[in-house]
Amino acid sequence: MKNVFFEYLENNKAKLFTIICLPQSNKTFPTIIMRSPYVDSDEFSTEEAICENKLKEYKIWLDNGYAVVFQHCRGRGKSTGDCIPYINEREDGLFLQEWIRQQPFYNGELYLCGSSYTSSVHFVTAPFADDIKGAVLQVQDCERYNCNYRNGFYKIGLHGYWYVNMYKRKSIPNKNYTTESYNMLPLSVFSKTVFGENAEDFDEILKHPNKNDAFWKTRYGGGEAHNAIKHANIPVLLVTGFYDIYTGGVFDMWNTLDEETKSKSALAVHPFDHGCNGEGQPVNFENGNINKEFENYSVKWLDSIRGKSESPFPKGKVTYYILFDNKWCCDNFSKPQEYQKIGLGNGTVSYEYNPNNPATFKGGLSANFNGTAWQDKPNLRNDIITIYTPEFTADTFVKGKIKARLKAKSDCNDTCFYIRISLCKTEGDYGLRDDINQISNFCADYTPNTEIEMDFFFDEHAFVIKKGEKLRIDISSSAFPLYVRHTNNKGLFSEQTTTKKAVNSLILENSYIEIPIG
Repeated sequence: MKNVFFEYLENNKAKLFTIICLPQSNKTFPTIIMRSPYVDSDEFSTEEAICENKLKEYKIWLDNGYAVVFQHCRGRGKSTGDCIPYINEREDGLFLQEWIRQQPFYNGELYLCGSSYTSSVHFVTAPFADDIKGAVLQVQDCERYNCNYRNGFYKIGLHGYWYVNMYKRKSIPNKNYTTESYNMLPLSVFSKTVFGENAEDFDEILKHPNKNDAFWKTRYGGGEAHNAIKHANIPVLLVTGFYDIYTGGVFDMWNTLDEETKSKSALAVHPFDHGCNGEGQPVNFENGNINKEFENYSVKWLDSIRGKSESPFPKGKVTYYILFDNKWCCDNFSKPQEYQKIGLGNGTVSYEYNPNNPATFKGGLSANFNGTAWQDKPNLRNDIITIYTPEFTADTFVKGKIKARLKAKSDCNDTCFYIRISLCKTEGDYGLRDDINQISNFCADYTPNTEIEMDFFFDEHAFVIKKGEKLRIDISSSAFPLYVRHTNNKGLFSEQTTTKKAVNSLILENSYIEIPIG
């Protein structure tokens, strides 16, 4: 048997290009499944050249006795059909699993490996069959709502432009799109305008900004992946970064695992963004590159499942990097026992929010692409209110979810508030976390100019505030192009046809943040 070959597997009107890489022997092997849409550069290469490249890429796996089956997702690379994100991945993934089970090289053990979307193609095949013995699923959240929304605000900076690039990449290569396309009103006509046709799955997503809507249990809402690993009962290695686009969702997956699954699994959290390595980030933390610090951890994880080596990460625990303390730590990352409450000042401050001139911020932090960044100077715009905390009198280890409460009011019957927290360093203000929420999430029938309390919860973090440093809190009502702008109208955002200006006010003496003390 050749140690690398390819097949075109026909499933549901598509031919799926599939590469099989085997160790150099005629035995049977534990088999790793990888599927990816990010293979467009292979479309015009020969099959033989692609196979040879994969043979080199997967050498570490082959040297350790694993077969690797790699497939181009539908409508990408050399696979035919239309790429509609997520929609055909369950059938195609299950079909590939069943095909492998019939092959002479298969020893009865399947392992699922992927990062980002290449993890999501595995989530949708849950519940996992008995011969799936473990997984390495990195930088991806299994809950589709979190990929699309935060508190009802559509994430342009995560799902928005990514979806445009993905949708029918081969059959509609040129789209009528710019970032400002997400400002069109009503937004419900977006797919027809951009693609020249209605993308039914995308159109439905824009109708359902409520996380509790039953839509999120349907196929278009990612219902197939809902709680995908909660009761998996196999060892799963989860990986994220404190500036990944899915940080909060990956922590949620970890925290909701049943006890048996969690005891077999591990979570590793590096200090960088979706790329995992610090490139393009403002601080390249010493020993923070997880791929260098825990070399070949994916191979070692599967080897540990098979009893061939020690696990690269302690099972049942979280291994994480503490930013600005510059070290790795491992514990249960349990909820903090203590919070430090910091007031936001005195008096009332008001600003005009104009949806046609939204504020912008640098870095998507933990909910949108581009990680963190040194922030713009404060007070560049009248609609961004900047507040500084007092200097900290001692080094302070912050670990967990920062919380905030705003007491606010607006002269409109709905509007939103956006909070961004940064750490003031000598080099500049280092973005930490953000959150966005709207009045209607707290009061269904808001009376304009009535004071209201709004709570904000920021994704998990672990960092040290040095003595003499302080935090910066920016408050606004927009963050474009991270989130779709609020029109200041009440009702479904994607059906709004007009915008109006709002005068929004913050009652500072009744507003505060709470930082979790590690």
